[in-house]
Amino acid sequence: MIDIGFSELVVIGVVALIVIGPERLPKTARTIGHLFGRLQRYVNEVKADINREIELEELRKLQKEVQSAAQDLKSSVESAARNVETGVREVERDLNAGVTTDPDPAETARLAEPAPLPNEPGGELADAAPAELPRQAALPGFDKI
Repeated sequence: MIDIGFSELVVIGVVALIVIGPERLPKTARTIGHLFGRLQRYVNEVKADINREIELEELRKLQKEVQSAAQDLKSSVESAARNVETGVREVERDLNAGVTTDPDPAETARLAEPAPLPNEPGGELADAAPAELPRQAALPGFDKI
């Protein structure tokens, strides 16, 4: 702001005392003080309004950035969901294609008869080495997975 020293204030006071006179000087000084206070309040209000506008503009920019980031995230999640859905449909289609083929009748008959117990004659464990376990037969249509 304006840099006014003490000596300059004394000169202004002496000139005002001579020009205005001792009777009207206190009233004039009081009026000037009120006007100066109003001017300071007005300047402070303008500064506060400018600061609020700057903050609002920053918030608007931040809001746009967050919205664009949210839109990017949404689109990436949607594309990932589409990819997963496509993969699931392909697996379902492959499974359905494998199930629609007719299984071998001999394999179906072998799976339908009861298996002998492992310790009985003809059981798999009776003839096999103790470390080997019998393999379970695969279900029709699941051999492609």
